[in-house]
Amino acid sequence: MTLVTTITAIAVTFGLTAILGYAIIPLLRRMKFGQSIREEGPQAHLKKAGTPTMGGLIFLVSILIATPVLSYINGVLTTQTIVLLLVLVGFGAIGFLDDFIIVVMKRNLGLTSIQKLIGQIIIAIFAFFLLKLGPFDTVISIPFTEIDIEMGIFYVVFLIFWLVGFSNAVNLTDGLDGLVSGTSSIAFSAFGILAVSFNQQDIAMFSFVVSGAMLGFLLFNMKPARVFMGDTGSLALGGALAMISILIKQEFLLLIIGIVYVIETLSVIIQVISFKTTGKRVFKMSPIHHHFELSGWSEWKVVLVFWGIAFLAAIVPVLMEVM
Repeated sequence: MTLVTTITAIAVTFGLTAILGYAIIPLLRRMKFGQSIREEGPQAHLKKAGTPTMGGLIFLVSILIATPVLSYINGVLTTQTIVLLLVLVGFGAIGFLDDFIIVVMKRNLGLTSIQKLIGQIIIAIFAFFLLKLGPFDTVISIPFTEIDIEMGIFYVVFLIFWLVGFSNAVNLTDGLDGLVSGTSSIAFSAFGILAVSFNQQDIAMFSFVVSGAMLGFLLFNMKPARVFMGDTGSLALGGALAMISILIKQEFLLLIIGIVYVIETLSVIIQVISFKTTGKRVFKMSPIHHHFELSGWSEWKVVLVFWGIAFLAAIVPVLMEVM
């Protein structure tokens, strides 16, 4: 995959997402698809109430248009591309249904955790068996070592855990303007570079398309956000990231490249365990980005710092693998 092809993929999807954003955001506003804000959260967030949500539709449509077209033109439209789109759309559909129930039907809880989990498991299993129709390696590699672990049929259990875990991790992270848009653009770019180095051009194309879409979405999502991606976008992005790490057989690199999502998730787990066992909170509020806000950091400062962490976490494994 040449540099020109990479830049083209990013630029085309960036432009398409920007165009769709200008078309869809007014529609979301007219349909009153506004975000509700938790009163127990940072008080500065209350003014965001009513900002259109379900904006994940903007970049999902962009990716669904650009990926098949650009992949076909460049001769890299494969079964793996289809699996990536399946996971992206499937997890996005679960998120859309959750957002729709909350925003449109005015039921604050949306889908239950069990309903989401069942949907995510079904999609993960379907993706696994699609991959098994062809030659699919069920080995898990330990990064920066020669250690490989053959999982056999049990790989499907790992795949379910990985997709569900990271889709929800990205969902937890989506709480500040531009936070997930920026970190996901970095993560997908990193995996795109890794895919090129492993000569998996189909996965590289998808990764750079998503990266471009996220940069385009960032035009509307960075502070002050004119639209939120909602569960529609965050669940889709997390599932797709996890699937990319599986397809390039660098599963555990996602723990490094996606370190922001890992930290956010751990902060929630630690908070819950601490409160249930001792009655005390470790953080002022979880996920941890809210802790820093309540500690006096501006929202923009938190986002910039987390972007910086995401960039450093991505560049190190990329350099180590490529070099």
